[in-house]
Amino acid sequence: MSEFEGKVVIVTGAGGGIGRCHAIEFAQRGAKVVVNDLGGNVDGTGGGDAADRVVADIEAIGGTAIANKASVSDRDGAKSIVEDALNAYGRIDILVNNAGILRDKTFKKMTLDEWDIVVNVHLNGSAYVTHAAWPYMYEQRYGRIVFTSSGSGIFGNFGQSNYGAAKMGMLGLMNVLALEGAARNVRVNCLGPGAATRMTNTVPGRDEDLGEPDPLRHPALVSPAVLFMCSEDAPNGAVIHASGGNYSQSHIVVNEPIALGQATTYEDLVPHIDKLMDMSAAKPRERRQPRPRQ
Repeated sequence: MSEFEGKVVIVTGAGGGIGRCHAIEFAQRGAKVVVNDLGGNVDGTGGGDAADRVVADIEAIGGTAIANKASVSDRDGAKSIVEDALNAYGRIDILVNNAGILRDKTFKKMTLDEWDIVVNVHLNGSAYVTHAAWPYMYEQRYGRIVFTSSGSGIFGNFGQSNYGAAKMGMLGLMNVLALEGAARNVRVNCLGPGAATRMTNTVPGRDEDLGEPDPLRHPALVSPAVLFMCSEDAPNGAVIHASGGNYSQSHIVVNEPIALGQATTYEDLVPHIDKLMDMSAAKPRERRQPRPRQ
């Protein structure tokens, strides 16, 4: 029997691409899935029945799923996703925050409305759904949460300042929640995916006709990393990258500090700039221990 048998899983943005693959992979292993998707366009406009189609796909393979078509960026909508899981299945074990949109432009040409809507869907939307699920996971002393980050935030990508900022914000949220949930067996991790999807096809410089996804860039190759981060033996506070069947982990690293004392001026620092900028011996910082419960 699969370790996911009977688990209740929410996947946001699961109407297509990577999210759809996550939902199906969980369902194939006996999980009960809430398929959330507004069903709109890549830029966040419109709506549709994408979630219903994925539910039908899951039921066709003998799985169990329900659809939710709320927007994660709406607080009441985000709450309804969790409420639907509780009403249908009585609990929530796993949350995969996958929903997202794109409004790509260089920062110089980007409007603040284009900034706000992307940050609201990716970062705020992930926080809203997680905030609704958190108390239930906390009280039942079990939960697995995945935030979908991106190399566009972790490493940077031209023309995606709004998207990159939101995606890097996922790491900050993960770092805190991994500490806050650790004592209650609520583990929180970040995914850095790479795949050919409807969304990536809108990124400037990409003009291929997706059709059937390139097998080496198929979104299904991302899902094994998500299942690992939602497993009984899941890590906590990890950033796992998955693309084309390649899987890796990244860390933020720091070098040894230069101790110059409290009266340091810029002129005092200048002779030590080479050492300051030398990352050859840098290493991950030891994770802070959780503070007492508040």
